[in-house]
Amino acid sequence: MPKFAANLTFLFTELPFMERFAAAKAAGFDAVEVLFPYEFSAQEMRHELIRNDLTFVLMNVPPPNWAGGDRGFAAVPGCEDRFRRDFDRALRFADVLKPRHIHIMSGKSEGMVARKTYIENLTWAAARAPKRSLTIEPINPIDMPGYFLNSFDLAAEILDEVGAPNLHLQFDAYHAQMLTEDVAGSWAQHGRRAVHVQFADAPGRGGPGSGTIDLEAFFATLDAQGYAGYASAEYTPQAETRETLGWLPKP
Repeated sequence: MPKFAANLTFLFTELPFMERFAAAKAAGFDAVEVLFPYEFSAQEMRHELIRNDLTFVLMNVPPPNWAGGDRGFAAVPGCEDRFRRDFDRALRFADVLKPRHIHIMSGKSEGMVARKTYIENLTWAAARAPKRSLTIEPINPIDMPGYFLNSFDLAAEILDEVGAPNLHLQFDAYHAQMLTEDVAGSWAQHGRRAVHVQFADAPGRGGPGSGTIDLEAFFATLDAQGYAGYASAEYTPQAETRETLGWLPKP
């Protein structure tokens, strides 16, 4: 099995946020991610990471408002200054939290001007933080209508055009299923670019076994191909989180 991480934005939400770190460790996780950690104290989160001996694997460049706001600005023409302020804010949090990867969200836009804006902003960000691993992730249009980066082929084209050694693919099995109905085929075509994996079952974004994705086979493929990164559980539990972790190997 690959190395698993818990997404604390999705899992253990029955607990106050700062208690989720210890809960993840007690459940058998050695790593966690938080999508948008900006409303919390970075120092307090760092304390919880150290106290529970957890690796922090991922955070997102912040949108202005997780509860209903736009999801990033990297591909939105006219929002270059806002994106760059957001990115610098993310770097300040990253200096404390020390994530393995920072996910840059494209935002909602379309067309060639948006593509040019996205490439210019990603190029700037990769140069701004050359020692940081940055990722982009295709997101399906059912969950996020209008999101610019909505296909793996487009992500591959963008990565090739930017050509930065610290910019990589983030592969989400749930979004791959929603976009292509072929997780295995999407991974076979694009997985070599991935430095971080996320998963949920589909449809419904529930835990493993709740939908149609053969996640056990997907995890076996990651092992067989020597994938060295983390696979993060980013699903919506239909019960208390611990009751949904039958898929997680026991330590």
